[in-house]
Amino acid sequence: MGRRDLYENPLLSRYSSREMAGLFSDDVKFSTWRRLWVALAEAEKELGLPITDEQIDEMRRHIGDIDYDAAEKREAETRHDVMSHVYAYGLQCPKAKPVIHLGATSAYVGDNTDIIVMREALGLLIGKTASLLGLLADFAYRHRGLPTLGFTHFQAAQPTTVGKRAALWAQDFYLDYMDLSGLRDRLPLLGAKGTTGTQASFVALFDGDLGKARRLDELVAEKLGFSELIPLSGQTYTRKIDAWALNALAGLGQSAHKMSNDIRLLQHLKEVEEPFESGQIGSSAMAYKRNPMRSERAASLARYLIGLAAGPAYTAATQWFERTLDDSAGRRIYIPQAFMAADAILDICRNVCSGLVVHERAIRERIMDELPFMATENILMEAVKRGGDRQELHERIRLHSMAAGALVSDGGGPNDLMRRIAGDPAFMLSEEDLGSIMEPGRYVGRAPEQVEEFIERYIRPVLAENGDGGEAPDLRV
Repeated sequence: MGRRDLYENPLLSRYSSREMAGLFSDDVKFSTWRRLWVALAEAEKELGLPITDEQIDEMRRHIGDIDYDAAEKREAETRHDVMSHVYAYGLQCPKAKPVIHLGATSAYVGDNTDIIVMREALGLLIGKTASLLGLLADFAYRHRGLPTLGFTHFQAAQPTTVGKRAALWAQDFYLDYMDLSGLRDRLPLLGAKGTTGTQASFVALFDGDLGKARRLDELVAEKLGFSELIPLSGQTYTRKIDAWALNALAGLGQSAHKMSNDIRLLQHLKEVEEPFESGQIGSSAMAYKRNPMRSERAASLARYLIGLAAGPAYTAATQWFERTLDDSAGRRIYIPQAFMAADAILDICRNVCSGLVVHERAIRERIMDELPFMATENILMEAVKRGGDRQELHERIRLHSMAAGALVSDGGGPNDLMRRIAGDPAFMLSEEDLGSIMEPGRYVGRAPEQVEEFIERYIRPVLAENGDGGEAPDLRV
């Protein structure tokens, strides 16, 4: 448990996974700074600067054992975090001290570390999104043929299937998966660009050799495992990259909010429920309640995540020339919190989708209450085929429908449209005939096939790509 006398961020204490929160820890941040200083020294040595293997080996040995006390004491004096850690690193590496941070500026460690951490965090989110897609694909496939009432404007509409609706949720997350994967694969490192992005300090170090300065940039990226470098920069990489990243995360929030809203509404209708544990309490006052608390939590975090995307957008828009420092404080907050919120949302959604409960009886009762009105065109066509007059039958159906609708809306009675039609000799249809016409599966179109095709073409490759091929349903069964 944390301290009781200070505010504690719920993203850390309640929601985000330890793995995601750990990526934004001081240990990861400052050890990555040291990795970057090692990579820079290695590249400078390879390009001819007088740096020894002994110095680099000394730096490597102390990447992980950070002397926080020394750094914090120095920062209290200098008010500069990067130079404080250069100082602390130098105390541990006296032989390498003269070459640590050689030619670099603060953004070299700060910005490159942010990109490295974001790439790792994206990998974690991509894996969890793939896992969620597997759960949704399994649910959608199992219920691909189960008719349910469709809704437009939350008014009764043409039937769809439970599986098709879940496949729509999965399609949104599939688009997020593509965004996250594309972002991770194209995320560029800042590299070694110098104080205003011109590499002037490195050109000076290499006695005016422009080619070596350019190669230094490439070597640093290679050593850190990046194939992409930002082509141009000021002191920092363009803050549009932060906006690019958080827009992708906000997309996850949009998809999660849409799905969680649908689940909450379906739970109100008593058709589909999120998991409810045997000891779970739905309400402190109303013991009988089964509130969709997990979906509500996902929606709440999703709204927060969507709002965070505004921060880097404003920052990117308001930077001055080669850089200003008004980006720093905000970035320390909204980048880690956006990734942790996205991580928490995916964990909640995976939990919900791993145990969705479908109440088929309630689903059928609702669809059968509304299907008589939707089946009238089919009834009309069948009656005409038996010799009826289309115009006369259309008017009689209209009158019967209005009477049945009034009974349902005003009298609270059951929809008796089929009984009225069966009793009208003009239609020449028995209750058995009408029962066949009223089979809900006749009104779902290609929904089952659409689910199968979507899973096979889009979801199965994602699962195979992430080593989860077994989680996709076997479409041959």
